[in-house]
Amino acid sequence: MNGSLLSLLIWMPIIGGVVVMLVGDRRATLAKSLAIAVSLATFAASLGLISDFDPTLYTMQFVERLEWLPALHSNYALGIDGIALPLIVLTTFSTIPVLVASWENVHKRVSQYYGAFLLLEGLMVAVFSATDALLFYVFWEAMLVPMFIIIGVWGGQRRVYATLKFFLYTFLGSVLMLVALVYLYLKAHTYDMAALWALPLSQPEQVLIFLAFFAAFAVKVPMVPVHTWLPDAHVEAPTGGSVILAAIMLKMGGFGFLRFCLPVTPDAARELSNLIIVLSLIAVVYIGLVALVQKDMKKLIAYSSIAHMGFVTLGCFLAYAIATHGSTVGSVMALSGAMVQMISHGLISGALFLCVGVLYDRMHTREIGAYGGVINTMPLFGAFMVFFGMSNAGLPGTSGFVGEFMVILASFHAGFWITVLAGMTLILGAAYTLWLVKRVVLGPVANEDVAHLTDVNVREWCVLAVLAVAVLALGLYPKPLIDAMEPTLAHLLSQMLTTKL
Repeated sequence: MNGSLLSLLIWMPIIGGVVVMLVGDRRATLAKSLAIAVSLATFAASLGLISDFDPTLYTMQFVERLEWLPALHSNYALGIDGIALPLIVLTTFSTIPVLVASWENVHKRVSQYYGAFLLLEGLMVAVFSATDALLFYVFWEAMLVPMFIIIGVWGGQRRVYATLKFFLYTFLGSVLMLVALVYLYLKAHTYDMAALWALPLSQPEQVLIFLAFFAAFAVKVPMVPVHTWLPDAHVEAPTGGSVILAAIMLKMGGFGFLRFCLPVTPDAARELSNLIIVLSLIAVVYIGLVALVQKDMKKLIAYSSIAHMGFVTLGCFLAYAIATHGSTVGSVMALSGAMVQMISHGLISGALFLCVGVLYDRMHTREIGAYGGVINTMPLFGAFMVFFGMSNAGLPGTSGFVGEFMVILASFHAGFWITVLAGMTLILGAAYTLWLVKRVVLGPVANEDVAHLTDVNVREWCVLAVLAVAVLALGLYPKPLIDAMEPTLAHLLSQMLTTKL
């Protein structure tokens, strides 16, 4: 199966999603059961990537190549390395709790809802697997359609506004990426990523191409100041949409930086790295302060996501500043910290949005002021939310600590004030997360509605428990993940430090 495993991971959920839609709402239970079975089978198949992946190599593995558009020298080319592997496994893993958690919460167009998530899963795996730039772009754009539908059909009252804003922001940035890819094709006469990485480019060419890629990937992360679409999308999206948006889709921005900006335009990235570091630190500090004043739980977690993803871009571009001080080990640590942060944030943010969904299903409000003392009537749920909140604040022993600590530790090589500002995320993260936990979970019962809440059922407990185990496992023993990534990241660093001029 190794020769076609990536295709299986892409097309099994896509075909499964189509079948689930064809089952229809008249047999909603069958549609939901089939969707969960397909997601479980996809995750099980993705574990085959782990078992057969060689962590000592930086080259692409599980390579597939078929002729696709010969006139454009574009192929159906797939492959993964230490960067793509954990993101694919995170994608297949995260889809399962989303579908299970939605079992009793979706009442209209059920088969289409479940089918849309399976389509989205396959397309996201395809984005991480593509080694042909045109194929990457096709999957990148196609991925927007299921999420557009998920927010637009099953979202809140302002779903149309949020959906259009989400689509326009991401689509306009992607158009500039297409322009850059076409220019690179005209220079290289191929869309093969390896050829694009090796393509010599002048400094003006690199700067313009970098800015075009930056427009697409910065919106997806999202970075300040193109972040305003995310809180609206999160607030209006259904719980499952918020989970996938935070856990996977934001990571595609960081993945794009690692796949295109850094290896294709290394000299421009080096020249503009200080600007990206400044924008990342603004996200860490300013957005953290914005999160403190939110009254809506989803908005608070959405702004938290922007702050934590600022650490990802900070780690990616700190590698240049650290390398100028002669520490390649520190540069690799910064890149590794950025990757660990992506995986950790996927687990923690997804869990927090699921916690908000549990409360919303019972009280139909996300206003923080409507709650208080939830732990008195929902002790199991309260324990989970406190745990995920502490993880979000970077508690040692949880995955939230590992990535941030690695980036902060590496930043000592770049400068004292960068370290101070980066370390603010631990203070601000604790401030807005514990402030949320205190107002919602702790204290006396605030009102009659809270007094009549029922604790999590077996299905909700299983979903939150699985995520809690994953957060603990990564926090206590991150070595397998770091070992799988480091050879690829060390090779990426060598590409970043090799001039193309």
